[in-house]
Amino acid sequence: MTERRARGRLAITPSLVPRSLEQRGTPAMAWQARVITLFPEAFPGVLGLSLTGKALKDGLWGLEAIDLRPFGIGKHRNVDDTPAGGGAGMVLRADVLGRAVHMAMRGVPEDRTVWPLVCLSPRGRPFTQATARAWSRGRGITMVCGRFEGIDQRVLDHYAIEEVSLGDFVLTGGELAAQTMIDATVRLLPDVLGNAASIEEESFSGGLLEHPHYTRPAEWEGREIPSVLLSGNHAEVARWRRSQAEALTRARRPDLWADTEHEV
Repeated sequence: MTERRARGRLAITPSLVPRSLEQRGTPAMAWQARVITLFPEAFPGVLGLSLTGKALKDGLWGLEAIDLRPFGIGKHRNVDDTPAGGGAGMVLRADVLGRAVHMAMRGVPEDRTVWPLVCLSPRGRPFTQATARAWSRGRGITMVCGRFEGIDQRVLDHYAIEEVSLGDFVLTGGELAAQTMIDATVRLLPDVLGNAASIEEESFSGGLLEHPHYTRPAEWEGREIPSVLLSGNHAEVARWRRSQAEALTRARRPDLWADTEHEV
C-alpha cells in the first residue's frame, strides 16, 4: 500500500480486530474518521462524492467504517438484547460495543480535544459550526452510530463517550448524522475546498446567516440582480451583504442574532 493510499480511504474488513487498525498502528498525518456502525456499506456514501470525495481519494483525509457485527456474541453475532426493566425495542450491548470502541481507539491520541470519541444521539449537545471547526483542528475522530432503542449506558460512561446531536429529531440510526458531521468538518480542512474565502463568508462563520447570492442572467422572470452587486464598488457590496446577513439572521434565527456582537 502506498503512502498516498494509506492516507485516504481504508478498506472495510469484517474481523474481530479490524485489519486496517492492526496494519496502521498509529493514525496517518491526514485527518481520520473512524465510524463504528452496523452498516459499513453505508460509507462513504455522499462523502465519496464531489469535493469531499476528491479529497478522500487524494489522501487529504481518511475514512474507516468499522463493522460492529463481528464483535457480536455467539453463532449469530448478536449485538443487542432486551432493555433491563422491560420496554419496547432492543439495546446495543455494552460488552459488544465496548470491544469495538476499544479496538477503534487503539493508537489514537489520549487527548480528546485532539481525537474526540462521540456517539450520535438525539439527547447529546447540539452539533454546530463551532463543533466542526474544533474537530477539524484535531487529528481525527471516532464516531459510534447508535441503533435500536439506544446504547447501554455503561459503555458510554466507561469510555467517557460524548453524545452529540444533529438536531431535535430521531433517526433510525446514526449513520446519516455521522456523514453530515464528517462532511461539515472535512470541508474545513486545508486544501479541501481550495478557497478559504468561501469558508469565511458562509453561514455561521461570523455568527450570522449567509447573504443572498446571484449570478447570470442579470434578469430572470422579471427579477433583476440588485444593482449594488453590479456597481463594481467593493465596499458598497460588502456593506450590502452584511446588512442582508443581519436582516436574515434577525428574521429567521433570533437566537443567533442575540448571541452576535453587533457593530455600532
